[in-house]
Amino acid sequence: MKNPITLFCWLLVLPFCVVVAQSSSQRVTLTNIAYYSEQALANADDYCREQCRLDLRYPADRKGFATVVWFHGGGLQHGRRHFIELKDPSIAVAAVGYRLSPKVKHPGYLEDAAAATAWVLSNIAQYGGDSNRVFVSGHSAGGYLSAMIGMDARWLKPHGFSNLRLAGIAPISGQVTTHFHVKKLLGDSGPELRPLIDEFAPLYHSAGNLPPICLILGDRALEYKNRVEENALLAVSLKNLGHPHVEFYEMGGLDHGTVGEGGLIPLRNFIRRCCAPKQR
Repeated sequence: MKNPITLFCWLLVLPFCVVVAQSSSQRVTLTNIAYYSEQALANADDYCREQCRLDLRYPADRKGFATVVWFHGGGLQHGRRHFIELKDPSIAVAAVGYRLSPKVKHPGYLEDAAAATAWVLSNIAQYGGDSNRVFVSGHSAGGYLSAMIGMDARWLKPHGFSNLRLAGIAPISGQVTTHFHVKKLLGDSGPELRPLIDEFAPLYHSAGNLPPICLILGDRALEYKNRVEENALLAVSLKNLGHPHVEFYEMGGLDHGTVGEGGLIPLRNFIRRCCAPKQR
């Protein structure tokens, strides 16, 4: 492992929503929570009503806990929401489902990711969490979504939140140039590996005042081509713009798939560092 470079929402839970108390870790699991408002869902299609939901697992015996909003991977075309195991019962996880291409038009998945994040910011306090300790993360396409939501202010703004409200951004093997599927949807017929940096690229939104950022990648010899290098460019760009907290990890021996699990270790430690009491 490489060292760091420097180191609204309206709650709708259907009657069949399951609440599970896990006595060994004293965690509660809520499933199938709609993160769009009742009014929005009334005007939505069946696919949106089915897909735009999240599951929440949180510690029942703690107050002021951190929460990570987790977006699954799948190239913006596949995948389903799932919990991650951070091996720290004091950190809550919101596992988000979002609409996928081609059933949703661009940028529907970004709108969904923002709505889910806004739901957590609005509602986590009622479960005992700290709304100032909400992180966004995800693997692969989910990492791309987390970076866009965390770095581009326009997505959370319609929900009444600033992206600067987030406690941290931690994409795992996320594309930080414009996502290759988004490129195609926008009419770019060039080679997949030819990078595009436009308004749909996290890199485009580099700034020195963003929340803490942790970039987690697999081994460059095993990762998707360009993935480590473009994230390294983002890390250097943020540092040169004066960002005070950028972490970068290239995890030796892990490929694009296996870093999705292996990267949870630096993710957990990043959350702990961000939530630790500030030293005077």
